Amino acid sequence: MINEQQIQQAIGATAVAADGGKLGKVGEIYLDDETGRPEWATVNTGLFGTKETFIPLAQAELAGDELRFPYDKDTVKGAPRVEDSEGHISPDEEAELYRYYGIGTGTGTAETSRTGVVGDVDRDRAGVRDDAGRTVGHDTSGPTTDDAMTRSEERLRVGVQRVETGRARLRKYVVTENVTQTVPVSHEEVRVVREPITDANVGRAVDGPAISEEEHEVVLHAERAVVEKEVVPVERVRLDTETVTEQQRVTEEVRKEQIEVDTDGTTTRRP
Repeated sequence: MINEQQIQQAIGATAVAADGGKLGKVGEIYLDDETGRPEWATVNTGLFGTKETFIPLAQAELAGDELRFPYDKDTVKGAPRVEDSEGHISPDEEAELYRYYGIGTGTGTAETSRTGVVGDVDRDRAGVRDDAGRTVGHDTSGPTTDDAMTRSEERLRVGVQRVETGRARLRKYVVTENVTQTVPVSHEEVRVVREPITDANVGRAVDGPAISEEEHEVVLHAERAVVEKEVVPVERVRLDTETVTEQQRVTEEVRKEQIEVDTDGTTTRRP
């Protein structure tokens, strides 16, 4: 059985029989006038949906946009015809429906059975009066609570949430590049020096045989550039983070209820 909070969801749902066949769209929900609990649902059946059939909600289940009943399609179609008079069904008609569906009179509790035997279903739609003689409205879309309705609206509560947006890494790798430096190097070359015979060197000049064959050798030297490599630390690199604050505009839809007055042609004084 559906509860009071599911009434709006049930209206317009697809009625489904026990054999899985679709019965039609749920048109109205009828309430117990004393407890406010939903008792009956109406579904348009027959050719072109011209027949309004009453189905008890005692064992109905609401599943998404479907209202499922434990009766097959033929049973629902063969239900007794009920003349709806200003949103009410009479106790006799309700009792006949209970007998047809084989669930007795009412849903099994004293308060519900009184609805099926003694009182009309949803008979107070026109309104009643309180002890002071003031007109008290009746809720036509669910159980009656008090003499007023509450208007609500949604409000935005905007906060911040810390989430991971990415990661930064330090990676060290080796590259090779050419470095050119200039270094001075020297080498020896042979140069022939001729000296004339003088009194100073005549002694060394005639030292040895007068005529002979002779070789004289000089070793030449040269400098070569020598390269050595050494590893030296040049800097330290690390990752750090800084917080940057910026303004971000948040746009979201919010719902709010509006209340309008339908006077059916009568004059209403606004407060």
